[in-house]
Amino acid sequence: MRHLVKRAAAVVLASGAGTRVGAGVNKVFLPLAGRRVVSWSLEAFARVEAIGPLLLVARPEDGDLVRWVLDREVNGPVVEVVHGGRTRQESELRALRHLAERIDRGAVDMVLIHDGARPLVSPALIAGVLHEAREHGGAIPGLPARDIVAVAPDGAALGARPSASLVLAQTPQAFRAAPLLEAYEAAAREGFDGTDTSSVMERFSSVPVRWIRGEQENLKVTYPRDLVVAEHVLASVDYRR
Repeated sequence: MRHLVKRAAAVVLASGAGTRVGAGVNKVFLPLAGRRVVSWSLEAFARVEAIGPLLLVARPEDGDLVRWVLDREVNGPVVEVVHGGRTRQESELRALRHLAERIDRGAVDMVLIHDGARPLVSPALIAGVLHEAREHGGAIPGLPARDIVAVAPDGAALGARPSASLVLAQTPQAFRAAPLLEAYEAAAREGFDGTDTSSVMERFSSVPVRWIRGEQENLKVTYPRDLVVAEHVLASVDYRR
């Protein structure tokens, strides 16, 4: 059997404060079905055979929580810890700079960036996004946006938007590593702060980005009720990780 070269790197972002969830701790370290939120994401990436380096981007002040999770809840892969920045984009850039030497020599050719507050991402979705990105340069998962309307600036007029043209973006978002690093360095030089990874690539790179269908279960934990929903999904007999 041919040995699989693990040249894709995964970055799990856990450096936000998560204040809207109403807890006194970073939401990615809250308990969910017997383990911390972020460890579910780390486990999913660890189960994808093509993933090599696995990075966790966290705040320095969460160091004790990071060590606790990595010591007790992550089995197998060595997780590289990177300290995040003031913004999501700065945190992503720090992760890419951490990988820069490996990107330059070709040891890492693809990078997937995932929000650690999406604990129910499946290995199948990760592998699907990576496959699509390898084929085309970049890929993001998403769900068709339904019941979307356009609102005039004065709020006086509504216009229906075709749902086929809009998607609700999810993570992980995957891209060829060298163009991704170049785009983030260019964004830093110009002071551009995008809404997500794909928005930076759209502005600073010509790499095509494909959309693949995401998963309903791949929800983002933002409010306390999201943790309840995630618990129910994990407890469902129909849910398969």
